[in-house]
Amino acid sequence: MRPSQILLPALSCLTSTTATPTQSSLQSYSPLLPPTTSKELLSLHHSLIEIESISGNEGKIGKWLSHYLSSQNFTVELQEVASNRYNVFAYGSKRLTNILVSSHIDTVPPFWPYEYNSTDDTIHGRGSVDAKASVAAQIIAVRELREKLLDELSLLFVVGEEVGGDGMAYFSDHQPRKESGEVHKYDTVIFGEPTEGKLVCGHKGMLSFTLKVRGKAAHSGYPWLGVSANDVLIEALAKLLALREKLPSSEKYGNTTMNFGRIDGGVAANVVAETAEAKIAIRLAASTPKAVRVTLLEALSDIQSRAEEQGGKLDIVWGTEGYPPVDIDCDVEGFETMTVNYGTDIPNLKGDHRRYLYGPGNIFVAHSDHEALTRKELEQAVLDYRKLIIATNMMRHQDQEVEEL
Repeated sequence: MRPSQILLPALSCLTSTTATPTQSSLQSYSPLLPPTTSKELLSLHHSLIEIESISGNEGKIGKWLSHYLSSQNFTVELQEVASNRYNVFAYGSKRLTNILVSSHIDTVPPFWPYEYNSTDDTIHGRGSVDAKASVAAQIIAVRELREKLLDELSLLFVVGEEVGGDGMAYFSDHQPRKESGEVHKYDTVIFGEPTEGKLVCGHKGMLSFTLKVRGKAAHSGYPWLGVSANDVLIEALAKLLALREKLPSSEKYGNTTMNFGRIDGGVAANVVAETAEAKIAIRLAASTPKAVRVTLLEALSDIQSRAEEQGGKLDIVWGTEGYPPVDIDCDVEGFETMTVNYGTDIPNLKGDHRRYLYGPGNIFVAHSDHEALTRKELEQAVLDYRKLIIATNMMRHQDQEVEEL
Protein backbone atom coordinates (compact mmCIF):
# COMPACT_ATOMS: atom_id res chain seq x y z
CA MET A 1 0.00 0.00 0.00
CA ARG A 2 1.59 3.30 -1.02
CA PRO A 3 1.24 6.43 1.13
CA SER A 4 -0.98 9.06 -0.42
CA GLN A 5 0.10 12.69 -0.39
CA ILE A 6 -2.51 15.17 0.72
CA LEU A 7 -2.66 18.94 1.03
CA LEU A 8 -5.57 19.83 3.31
CA PRO A 9 -7.05 23.05 4.70
CA ALA A 10 -6.77 23.89 8.36
CA LEU A 11 -9.15 22.25 10.80
CA SER A 12 -10.34 24.35 13.73
CA CYS A 13 -9.23 23.17 17.17
CA LEU A 14 -11.64 21.10 19.19
CA THR A 15 -13.51 22.79 21.96
CA SER A 16 -13.33 21.71 25.58
CA THR A 17 -15.15 22.45 28.80
CA THR A 18 -11.74 22.97 30.42
CA ALA A 19 -9.91 25.92 28.91
CA THR A 20 -6.27 25.97 27.91
CA PRO A 21 -4.27 27.93 30.53
CA THR A 22 -3.89 31.58 29.66
CA GLN A 23 -1.37 34.15 30.84
CA SER A 24 -4.02 35.86 32.97
CA SER A 25 -4.67 32.59 34.84
CA LEU A 26 -0.98 32.20 35.65
CA GLN A 27 0.03 35.45 37.27
CA SER A 28 3.13 33.96 38.90
CA TYR A 29 4.28 31.98 35.88
CA SER A 30 7.09 33.31 33.70
CA PRO A 31 6.88 31.67 30.24
CA LEU A 32 10.03 30.17 28.75
CA LEU A 33 8.74 30.87 25.24
CA PRO A 34 7.45 34.06 23.59
CA PRO A 35 3.75 34.57 24.45
CA THR A 36 2.48 33.74 20.95
CA THR A 37 4.56 30.56 20.75
CA SER A 38 3.53 29.51 24.25
CA LYS A 39 -0.14 30.00 23.42
CA GLU A 40 0.15 27.94 20.22
CA LEU A 41 1.96 25.14 22.06
CA LEU A 42 -0.65 24.95 24.80
CA SER A 43 -3.52 25.06 22.32
CA LEU A 44 -1.99 22.29 20.21
CA HIS A 45 -1.31 20.12 23.25
CA HIS A 46 -4.89 20.71 24.45
CA SER A 47 -6.42 19.69 21.12
CA LEU A 48 -4.32 16.53 20.89
CA ILE A 49 -5.35 15.39 24.37
CA GLU A 50 -9.03 16.05 23.69
CA ILE A 51 -9.01 13.60 20.77
CA GLU A 52 -9.35 10.05 22.09
CA SER A 53 -6.73 7.94 20.33
CA ILE A 54 -6.46 4.64 22.19
CA SER A 55 -4.38 2.14 20.18
CA GLY A 56 -6.46 0.82 17.31
CA ASN A 57 -8.66 3.93 17.23
CA GLU A 58 -6.23 6.55 15.90
CA GLY A 59 -8.15 7.52 12.76
CA LYS A 60 -9.57 10.78 14.08
CA ILE A 61 -6.32 12.12 15.50
CA GLY A 62 -4.37 11.19 12.37
CA LYS A 63 -6.74 13.14 10.15
CA TRP A 64 -6.89 16.08 12.56
CA LEU A 65 -3.11 16.25 12.79
CA SER A 66 -2.72 16.11 9.01
CA HIS A 67 -5.07 19.11 8.70
CA TYR A 68 -3.18 21.01 11.37
CA LEU A 69 0.26 20.41 9.83
CA SER A 70 -1.03 21.29 6.39
CA SER A 71 -2.27 24.59 7.78
CA GLN A 72 1.30 25.17 9.02
CA ASN A 73 2.60 24.85 5.43
CA PHE A 74 3.90 21.30 5.75
CA THR A 75 3.44 18.79 2.97
CA VAL A 76 1.57 15.93 4.62
CA GLU A 77 1.33 12.24 3.76
CA LEU A 78 -1.09 9.92 5.48
CA GLN A 79 0.13 6.32 5.57
CA GLU A 80 -2.74 3.90 6.10
CA VAL A 81 -1.28 1.25 8.39
CA ALA A 82 -4.68 -0.46 8.74
CA SER A 83 -8.29 0.54 8.16
CA ASN A 84 -8.74 4.11 9.44
CA ARG A 85 -5.35 4.09 11.19
CA TYR A 86 -2.78 6.50 9.80
CA ASN A 87 0.83 7.45 10.32
CA VAL A 88 1.33 11.16 9.68
CA PHE A 89 4.51 12.04 7.73
CA ALA A 90 5.22 15.74 7.16
CA TYR A 91 8.03 17.81 5.66
CA GLY A 92 8.79 21.13 4.02
CA SER A 93 10.08 21.55 0.49
CA LYS A 94 12.19 18.37 0.62
CA ARG A 95 10.89 14.85 1.28
CA LEU A 96 14.30 13.23 1.78
CA THR A 97 15.63 15.01 4.86
CA ASN A 98 18.64 14.33 7.05
CA ILE A 99 16.83 14.55 10.39
CA LEU A 100 13.58 12.78 11.26
CA VAL A 101 11.70 13.83 14.40
CA SER A 102 9.16 11.28 15.61
CA SER A 103 6.75 10.23 18.35
CA HIS A 104 3.49 8.29 18.63
CA ILE A 105 -0.13 9.46 18.65
CA ASP A 106 -1.78 6.41 20.22
CA THR A 107 -2.40 6.07 23.95
CA VAL A 108 -3.27 3.34 26.42
CA PRO A 109 -6.86 3.03 27.72
CA PRO A 110 -8.95 4.42 29.24
CA PHE A 111 -9.50 7.93 27.89
CA TRP A 112 -9.18 10.80 30.38
CA PRO A 113 -10.17 14.29 29.16
CA TYR A 114 -8.03 17.40 29.31
CA GLU A 115 -7.89 19.24 32.63
CA TYR A 116 -5.77 22.18 33.73
CA ASN A 117 -5.01 22.68 37.45
CA SER A 118 -4.15 26.30 38.21
CA THR A 119 -3.05 25.47 41.77
CA ASP A 120 0.10 23.63 40.72
CA ASP A 121 0.18 24.63 37.02
CA THR A 122 -0.27 21.07 35.75
CA ILE A 123 -1.95 19.73 32.63
CA HIS A 124 -3.80 16.44 33.06
CA GLY A 125 -5.37 13.95 30.65
CA ARG A 126 -4.66 10.72 28.82
CA GLY A 127 -1.63 11.25 26.63
CA SER A 128 -0.75 14.56 28.29
CA VAL A 129 2.65 12.98 28.96
CA ASP A 130 2.81 9.79 26.88
CA ALA A 131 3.30 11.01 24.26
CA LYS A 132 1.23 13.99 23.13
CA ALA A 133 3.52 16.33 25.04
CA SER A 134 6.38 15.17 22.81
CA VAL A 135 4.21 15.49 19.68
CA ALA A 136 3.20 19.08 20.47
CA ALA A 137 6.70 20.18 21.51
CA GLN A 138 8.32 18.56 18.46
CA ILE A 139 5.93 20.26 16.05
CA ILE A 140 6.54 23.71 17.53
CA ALA A 141 10.31 23.17 17.68
CA VAL A 142 10.54 21.98 14.07
CA ARG A 143 8.25 24.73 12.84
CA GLU A 144 10.41 27.37 14.52
CA LEU A 145 13.60 25.93 12.96
CA ARG A 146 12.27 25.41 9.44
CA GLU A 147 13.47 28.82 8.23
CA LYS A 148 17.07 27.85 9.01
CA LEU A 149 16.84 24.11 8.39
CA LEU A 150 14.01 23.85 5.87
CA ASP A 151 15.46 20.93 3.92
CA GLU A 152 16.90 19.11 6.93
CA LEU A 153 13.77 18.27 8.95
CA SER A 154 10.75 16.02 8.64
CA LEU A 155 8.16 14.83 11.14
CA LEU A 156 6.69 11.37 11.68
CA PHE A 157 3.87 10.54 14.08
CA VAL A 158 2.96 6.87 14.22
CA VAL A 159 0.15 4.66 15.47
CA GLY A 160 0.33 1.49 17.54
CA GLU A 161 3.45 2.15 19.60
CA GLU A 162 1.70 1.05 22.78
CA VAL A 163 0.71 -2.35 21.35
CA GLY A 164 3.70 -3.65 19.43
CA GLY A 165 4.79 -0.87 17.08
CA ASP A 166 2.91 -1.70 13.87
CA GLY A 167 2.92 1.96 12.82
CA MET A 168 6.70 2.35 12.95
CA ALA A 169 7.18 -1.08 11.42
CA TYR A 170 4.98 0.02 8.51
CA PHE A 171 6.99 3.21 8.03
CA SER A 172 10.21 1.24 8.21
CA ASP A 173 9.00 -1.03 5.40
CA HIS A 174 7.81 1.96 3.33
CA GLN A 175 10.61 4.45 4.00
CA PRO A 176 11.16 7.23 1.44
CA ARG A 177 13.32 6.19 -1.49
CA LYS A 178 15.69 8.03 -3.77
CA GLU A 179 15.06 8.28 -7.50
CA SER A 180 17.33 5.25 -7.93
CA GLY A 181 14.96 3.21 -5.77
CA GLU A 182 17.47 2.98 -2.94
CA VAL A 183 16.03 3.49 0.56
CA HIS A 184 16.83 6.98 1.85
CA LYS A 185 19.16 7.01 4.84
CA TYR A 186 18.46 9.39 7.71
CA ASP A 187 21.48 10.73 9.50
CA THR A 188 19.59 11.28 12.76
CA VAL A 189 16.23 10.22 14.19
CA ILE A 190 14.94 11.90 17.34
CA PHE A 191 12.26 9.91 19.19
CA GLY A 192 9.85 11.44 21.69
CA GLU A 193 8.86 9.68 24.91
CA PRO A 194 8.63 10.88 28.54
CA THR A 195 12.25 11.07 29.74
CA GLU A 196 12.08 13.77 32.45
CA GLY A 197 13.75 16.18 30.03
CA LYS A 198 16.89 14.03 29.90
CA LEU A 199 18.65 12.21 27.09
CA VAL A 200 18.29 8.45 27.33
CA CYS A 201 21.42 6.36 26.77
CA GLY A 202 19.52 3.10 26.36
CA HIS A 203 16.49 1.05 27.31
CA LYS A 204 15.77 -2.58 28.14
CA GLY A 205 14.87 -5.17 25.55
CA MET A 206 11.52 -6.87 25.29
CA LEU A 207 10.13 -10.38 24.97
CA SER A 208 6.43 -11.18 25.35
CA PHE A 209 4.53 -14.47 25.24
CA THR A 210 1.31 -16.18 26.27
CA LEU A 211 0.98 -19.49 28.09
CA LYS A 212 -2.10 -21.31 26.77
CA VAL A 213 -3.37 -24.45 28.49
CA ARG A 214 -5.97 -26.90 27.23
CA GLY A 215 -7.41 -29.30 29.80
CA LYS A 216 -10.62 -31.29 30.08
CA ALA A 217 -13.79 -30.03 31.74
CA ALA A 218 -15.51 -32.08 34.47
CA HIS A 219 -17.69 -31.71 37.56
CA SER A 220 -15.63 -30.34 40.44
CA GLY A 221 -16.99 -33.15 42.67
CA TYR A 222 -15.19 -35.64 40.41
CA PRO A 223 -11.99 -33.81 39.43
CA TRP A 224 -10.23 -37.05 38.39
CA LEU A 225 -12.58 -37.19 35.40
CA GLY A 226 -11.06 -34.01 34.00
CA VAL A 227 -7.75 -32.21 33.55
CA SER A 228 -7.55 -28.81 35.24
CA ALA A 229 -6.04 -26.23 32.93
CA ASN A 230 -5.76 -23.93 35.94
CA ASP A 231 -3.61 -26.45 37.80
CA VAL A 232 -1.24 -26.77 34.85
CA LEU A 233 -1.03 -22.99 34.47
CA ILE A 234 -0.33 -22.48 38.18
CA GLU A 235 2.49 -25.02 38.04
CA ALA A 236 3.96 -23.24 35.02
CA LEU A 237 3.76 -19.83 36.68
CA ALA A 238 5.39 -21.19 39.83
CA LYS A 239 8.25 -22.44 37.69
CA LEU A 240 8.60 -19.01 36.09
CA LEU A 241 8.52 -17.29 39.49
CA ALA A 242 11.52 -19.37 40.53
CA LEU A 243 13.25 -18.61 37.23
CA ARG A 244 12.57 -14.87 37.44
CA GLU A 245 15.37 -14.27 39.94
CA LYS A 246 17.90 -16.04 37.71
CA LEU A 247 17.38 -14.13 34.48
CA PRO A 248 20.35 -12.14 33.08
CA SER A 249 21.33 -8.74 34.47
CA SER A 250 23.76 -5.99 33.49
CA GLU A 251 25.48 -3.03 35.11
CA LYS A 252 23.85 -0.59 32.69
CA TYR A 253 20.25 -1.81 32.83
CA GLY A 254 20.01 -3.67 36.14
CA ASN A 255 17.86 -6.82 36.44
CA THR A 256 15.71 -8.46 33.82
CA THR A 257 12.10 -8.37 35.00
CA MET A 258 9.15 -10.65 34.23
CA ASN A 259 5.58 -9.46 34.65
CA PHE A 260 2.48 -11.68 34.75
CA GLY A 261 0.22 -9.11 33.14
CA ARG A 262 -3.06 -11.01 32.78
CA ILE A 263 -4.24 -14.42 33.96
CA ASP A 264 -7.53 -16.06 32.92
CA GLY A 265 -8.89 -19.52 33.51
CA GLY A 266 -12.02 -21.61 33.93
CA VAL A 267 -15.70 -20.69 33.92
CA ALA A 268 -16.98 -21.44 37.45
CA ALA A 269 -15.88 -22.69 40.86
CA ASN A 270 -17.72 -26.00 40.43
CA VAL A 271 -16.23 -26.80 37.02
CA VAL A 272 -12.77 -28.25 36.37
CA ALA A 273 -11.19 -25.61 34.13
CA GLU A 274 -10.93 -26.59 30.48
CA THR A 275 -8.83 -23.60 29.39
CA ALA A 276 -6.47 -21.12 31.02
CA GLU A 277 -3.89 -18.61 29.85
CA ALA A 278 -1.42 -16.02 31.10
CA LYS A 279 0.09 -13.05 29.23
CA ILE A 280 3.65 -12.34 30.26
CA ALA A 281 6.16 -9.59 29.43
CA ILE A 282 9.91 -9.74 30.03
CA ARG A 283 12.11 -6.63 30.07
CA LEU A 284 15.59 -7.75 29.13
CA ALA A 285 18.57 -6.16 30.86
CA ALA A 286 21.03 -8.41 29.01
CA SER A 287 21.24 -11.34 26.58
CA THR A 288 18.91 -11.80 23.59
CA PRO A 289 15.28 -12.83 23.09
CA LYS A 290 16.46 -16.03 21.39
CA ALA A 291 18.62 -17.08 24.34
CA VAL A 292 15.91 -16.31 26.90
CA ARG A 293 13.34 -18.24 24.86
CA VAL A 294 15.57 -21.29 25.12
CA THR A 295 15.81 -20.84 28.89
CA LEU A 296 12.01 -20.58 29.19
CA LEU A 297 11.39 -23.65 27.06
CA GLU A 298 13.80 -25.69 29.16
CA ALA A 299 12.16 -24.53 32.40
CA LEU A 300 8.67 -25.49 31.22
CA SER A 301 9.46 -28.70 29.36
CA ASP A 302 8.66 -31.02 32.30
CA ILE A 303 5.29 -29.37 32.90
CA GLN A 304 4.47 -29.63 29.19
CA SER A 305 5.26 -33.35 29.26
CA ARG A 306 3.16 -34.01 32.37
CA ALA A 307 0.23 -32.07 30.93
CA GLU A 308 0.29 -34.24 27.79
CA GLU A 309 0.48 -37.43 29.87
CA GLN A 310 -2.69 -36.34 31.70
CA GLY A 311 -4.50 -35.54 28.44
CA GLY A 312 -3.93 -31.77 28.45
CA LYS A 313 -1.61 -29.41 26.60
CA LEU A 314 0.58 -26.41 27.45
CA ASP A 315 1.58 -24.16 24.55
CA ILE A 316 3.91 -21.18 24.58
CA VAL A 317 2.76 -18.60 22.04
CA TRP A 318 5.39 -15.96 21.34
CA GLY A 319 4.41 -12.37 20.59
CA THR A 320 6.67 -10.38 18.29
CA GLU A 321 10.28 -11.45 17.82
CA GLY A 322 11.27 -9.13 20.62
CA TYR A 323 14.57 -7.29 20.83
CA PRO A 324 17.63 -7.14 23.09
CA PRO A 325 18.61 -4.07 25.16
CA VAL A 326 18.79 -0.97 22.97
CA ASP A 327 21.81 1.33 23.25
CA ILE A 328 20.94 4.91 22.28
CA ASP A 329 23.10 7.94 21.46
CA CYS A 330 23.31 10.51 24.25
CA ASP A 331 26.39 12.52 23.25
CA VAL A 332 24.89 16.02 23.12
CA GLU A 333 26.27 18.42 25.71
CA GLY A 334 23.95 20.27 28.05
CA PHE A 335 21.63 17.35 28.83
CA GLU A 336 21.44 15.08 31.85
CA THR A 337 21.35 11.39 30.90
CA MET A 338 19.59 8.26 32.11
CA THR A 339 18.49 4.77 31.11
CA VAL A 340 14.87 3.59 31.14
CA ASN A 341 13.07 0.28 31.57
CA TYR A 342 10.27 0.81 29.07
CA GLY A 343 10.29 -0.04 25.37
CA THR A 344 10.08 2.35 22.43
CA ASP A 345 9.73 2.37 18.65
CA ILE A 346 13.49 2.78 18.22
CA PRO A 347 14.19 -0.89 17.33
CA ASN A 348 11.24 -0.90 14.90
CA LEU A 349 12.89 1.59 12.52
CA LYS A 350 15.50 -0.04 10.34
CA GLY A 351 18.57 1.89 9.32
CA ASP A 352 22.05 2.98 10.33
CA HIS A 353 21.31 6.36 11.90
CA ARG A 354 22.04 8.24 15.10
CA ARG A 355 19.21 7.61 17.57
CA TYR A 356 18.16 10.01 20.31
CA LEU A 357 15.38 9.65 22.88
CA TYR A 358 14.05 12.70 24.69
CA GLY A 359 10.74 14.07 25.92
CA PRO A 360 8.94 16.02 28.63
CA GLY A 361 7.17 14.41 31.58
CA ASN A 362 7.84 11.43 33.80
CA ILE A 363 7.14 7.80 32.85
CA PHE A 364 6.05 7.15 36.46
CA VAL A 365 2.74 8.96 35.84
CA ALA A 366 2.24 7.66 32.30
CA HIS A 367 -0.47 4.96 31.88
CA SER A 368 -2.06 6.12 35.17
CA ASP A 369 -5.19 8.01 36.21
CA HIS A 370 -2.96 10.90 37.36
CA GLU A 371 -1.00 11.38 34.14
CA ALA A 372 0.12 15.03 34.09
CA LEU A 373 3.01 17.42 33.52
CA THR A 374 3.67 21.09 34.18
CA ARG A 375 3.45 23.86 31.65
CA LYS A 376 7.13 24.61 32.31
CA GLU A 377 8.13 21.05 31.34
CA LEU A 378 6.19 21.35 28.10
CA GLU A 379 7.76 24.68 27.15
CA GLN A 380 11.25 23.51 28.13
CA ALA A 381 10.84 20.58 25.76
CA VAL A 382 10.46 22.95 22.81
CA LEU A 383 13.76 24.61 23.71
CA ASP A 384 15.45 21.25 24.23
CA TYR A 385 14.22 19.76 20.96
CA ARG A 386 15.57 22.83 19.18
CA LYS A 387 18.93 22.42 20.91
CA LEU A 388 19.01 18.72 20.09
CA ILE A 389 18.16 19.27 16.42
CA ILE A 390 20.77 22.02 16.00
CA ALA A 391 23.46 19.98 17.77
CA THR A 392 22.85 16.83 15.72
CA ASN A 393 22.81 18.84 12.50
CA MET A 394 26.21 20.30 13.43
CA MET A 395 27.51 16.78 14.10
CA ARG A 396 26.41 15.74 10.65
CA HIS A 397 28.33 18.57 9.01
CA GLN A 398 31.40 17.79 11.13
CA ASP A 399 31.23 14.14 10.04
CA GLN A 400 31.03 15.24 6.41
CA GLU A 401 34.10 17.45 6.82
CA VAL A 402 36.04 14.56 8.34
CA GLU A 403 35.03 12.27 5.46
CA GLU A 404 36.13 14.85 2.91
CA LEU A 405 39.55 15.00 4.58
